[in-house]
Amino acid sequence: MKEKIKMTNPIVELNGDEMTRIIWKMIKEMLIEPFVELKAEYYDLGLKNRDITDDQVTIDAANAIKKYKVGVKCATITPNAQRMEEYKLKKMWKSPNGTIRAILDGTVFRTPIIVKGIRPLVGNWVKPITIARHAYGDIYKDVEYRVEKSAKAELVITYENGEVVRQTVHDFKGPGVLMGMHNLDASIESFARACFNYALNQKHDLWFATKDTISKTYDHTFKDIFNHIYENEYKDKFNEAGIEYFYTLIDDAVARVIRSEGGMIWACKNYDGDVMSDMVATAFGSLAMMTSVLVSPDGNYEYEAAHGTVTRHYYKYLKGEETSTNPIATIFAWTGALRKRGELDENKSLIKFAEKLEVASLKPIENGIMTKDLAMISNLPNKKAVNTKEFLNEIKNNLEKII
Repeated sequence: MKEKIKMTNPIVELNGDEMTRIIWKMIKEMLIEPFVELKAEYYDLGLKNRDITDDQVTIDAANAIKKYKVGVKCATITPNAQRMEEYKLKKMWKSPNGTIRAILDGTVFRTPIIVKGIRPLVGNWVKPITIARHAYGDIYKDVEYRVEKSAKAELVITYENGEVVRQTVHDFKGPGVLMGMHNLDASIESFARACFNYALNQKHDLWFATKDTISKTYDHTFKDIFNHIYENEYKDKFNEAGIEYFYTLIDDAVARVIRSEGGMIWACKNYDGDVMSDMVATAFGSLAMMTSVLVSPDGNYEYEAAHGTVTRHYYKYLKGEETSTNPIATIFAWTGALRKRGELDENKSLIKFAEKLEVASLKPIENGIMTKDLAMISNLPNKKAVNTKEFLNEIKNNLEKII
């Protein structure tokens, strides 16, 4: 075995929940620690620890990413009522991803991992589609209220000079629910510039879509800010690069994407990006085959898998049953973080290791050895579905050969 690769500065490691937490440990022990002298500032974002710390651990982890510039995150649970009962929580904590996005003020770019033998479910998609997801506000920072009886709900704005503006939201004649959400011009501007810069870097067309015909103030603000920045800062650059920016309604964008060959960056508001990235990932093969990176305007990066904690497999695992959980996106979260750490520290050995681990991870799939989710959709002959540990062993064997 060669001497382990040394790291100059740490990455921020954010552990998570359920099956992805199990796989996280396996990836570190099998694929990273035997080859890299890992430096990591560790934060446990498992739901129990978030509850114990009143979610302060999430805030601390986000601030650590601001300090060290690079983080890697395991999938985490955003609790609902059922989870609150299951974990005996003090309260229904907010999405940790939403909290981190708000602190870093970044944009999430999610791109499917293309591999031979996995044909997209949309037959005309031949190029990857990147979803650019706004990472602040909307329902992820909402305020909700349960109305129990007849009531008048108002939106009240109180300015610093004492001026008060009121708008009636709804006159409730009985029980119902109410939600308030917000966004910031500054955050939308950061989102727009991140998308334009990423499109120029990738030389890909940029699409942006909202529902401004219905939301004539909220969504229209997004549209106007994007258009203003494009016309004044990026139009000439896009023309020189031979790429296009255009705005359309979200429902039209969905129809256009399905008919396209792919190859574009599709910018979406926060919730739209959450949903559409899952749709794109599934159509390209699997939620476990999609990379995700949060990029902040001041150069901070947080890498994670685009999927959740794989709860169903975790319950099987607890019963001692075999699982075939796909670890690829989680591996690519690690490789993305290690590569970026290497780039920032000018550590070529770390960059090369990340590249080799990615090649080693996809090789078994190309050879017909894969987890069950991929075996069900692969068009390769003589394919073989294996369990999670067997698949990770295949990757490790390939990695050892490459190194």
